[in-house]
Amino acid sequence: MQFQQLQYFVAVAETRHFTRAAEKVHVAQPSLSQQIKALERELGADLFLRARGNITLTDAGEALLPLARRILADADTARHEVQELVQLRGGRVRLGATPSLCTGLLPDVLRAFHDRYPGIRLMIEEGGSHDLVRELARGALDLALVVLPLPTPSPALSTVELLREDLVVVSSPEAPRPGGGRRAVRIADLEGERLVMFRHGYDLRELTVAACRAAGFEPDFAVEGGEMDAVLGFARAGLGVAVVPRMVAARAGRDLRVTPLARPGLHRTIALAHRSDVAPPRAARELQRMLLER
Repeated sequence: MQFQQLQYFVAVAETRHFTRAAEKVHVAQPSLSQQIKALERELGADLFLRARGNITLTDAGEALLPLARRILADADTARHEVQELVQLRGGRVRLGATPSLCTGLLPDVLRAFHDRYPGIRLMIEEGGSHDLVRELARGALDLALVVLPLPTPSPALSTVELLREDLVVVSSPEAPRPGGGRRAVRIADLEGERLVMFRHGYDLRELTVAACRAAGFEPDFAVEGGEMDAVLGFARAGLGVAVVPRMVAARAGRDLRVTPLARPGLHRTIALAHRSDVAPPRAARELQRMLLER
């Protein structure tokens, strides 16, 4: 049973005339008649009673008609949905990002993407780079913003460097300035400061702790275990200082003091990752383009 045969059958059933049906579907009448006969042979039953030019449906034709209409309608719906996706009028993008990037980088880019493609659903998953890499590998994400180097490099993933971001120190404006009041502090100046620290597995935690140890001291935590919003809130409340990305600090408001780190400072490299064996959907590729051109 062919899709075209069902289309011809419905046209004849609706017009009750082979010539008019052929005109409706833009095919020669002999070709339409041949396809109807082929469909009848395959089904093993006549679909029409042909008597003196009067075309009526048989019982088999009456049974087939609603099914054929449903099949044609479903095919038409599928065609429109695919066309909408191709033209970026519908679909979804599954994007993974670390919480700090969700706070700092993504809001402006996602707003621009949504304004341009309002029919595309944006599904965001927050997590550490290790978790996001795992979700990418199993096909649960289309794209992910991760911190390089990856915790577990994989040939199954393709990455492209997106930006290199400086880290800064944030603290309560009412607390003493970190590092004895210098306009820019060194990592070594954080020795003796109480730090507000992220949870284990957080990229920023590992980077900050490694930098402190490289400077010759073990960091002293006032509070540890929070996500980005919690860390900013604890620093704002004066519980300690925190090392966060510059973009996050810029969005945190005036109720946090921001102190840059003296050269060479600390920075992190952000990359956009996707599976190397499967091309991202078109909507995801468009978001990828916007992120790379930001």
